[in-house]
Amino acid sequence: MTSVVRHLHDIVREVEPTMAEWEQAIRFLTEVGHWSDDKRQEFIILSDTLGITMLVDAISNQKPEGATETTVLGPFFVENAKSLPYGANISESGDGEPTLVTGSVRGLDGEPVSEARLDVWQAGPDGFYDVQQPNKFPDGNLRGVFKTDETGRFAFCTVKPAPYPVPTDGPVGRMLLAAGRHAWRPAHLHFIITADGYQRVTTHLFVAGSEYLDGDVVQAVKASLIVDFTKCDDPEESTRFNLPIPYFKLDHQFVLAPEI
Repeated sequence: MTSVVRHLHDIVREVEPTMAEWEQAIRFLTEVGHWSDDKRQEFIILSDTLGITMLVDAISNQKPEGATETTVLGPFFVENAKSLPYGANISESGDGEPTLVTGSVRGLDGEPVSEARLDVWQAGPDGFYDVQQPNKFPDGNLRGVFKTDETGRFAFCTVKPAPYPVPTDGPVGRMLLAAGRHAWRPAHLHFIITADGYQRVTTHLFVAGSEYLDGDVVQAVKASLIVDFTKCDDPEESTRFNLPIPYFKLDHQFVLAPEI
């Protein structure tokens, strides 16, 4: 706290705000708090768009070489999402481009990690998360919890992610507008991966070729997290996962570092 106070005093000395400007800053932070609840965290959006979250991530989440890199959590994670079986479809509406996501969770030694938990969530093709549309999706949409099997594999069906803007209807949106910044994020899936004996990983997988990969408003893109979604027409696989042809497919391996 002493360091925070010292740096705040340095900022005030550098900027030399008037009392009216300082009161405006206090009103802004108060409004950010009023916009935050269990469905939307405006303070996370503020931290993300100022690049603070990624700076904290870079300092506190240093992983050994070969381990999956971390990135921001985002403001729309929901605790205790529905647990779903291998191959289940997390899209309640069916809107969007059908997509199969498969992969594995392994340790740095290459051994499969069974019973790893994957929290998965994403925005819909209209750019909104389910918690932003509670009347449309009272039971949730485009999120779920999966476990890896004895070989470390997982699979689920969804729709291909699309770029979307962070919410701009609140105080952070006005801040971005005043600063002349756009609000867009590249297309991505969210993951939190946990397993006994391994470090927790909070990360994204970004769609290769998506707009805004070089200009993510929250500066969360890392090269190792950009992945290909391949268009497929395998009749056996489409039947197994109840997907129309063609569909997109992503296969990805997550690598966890051991607990320290």
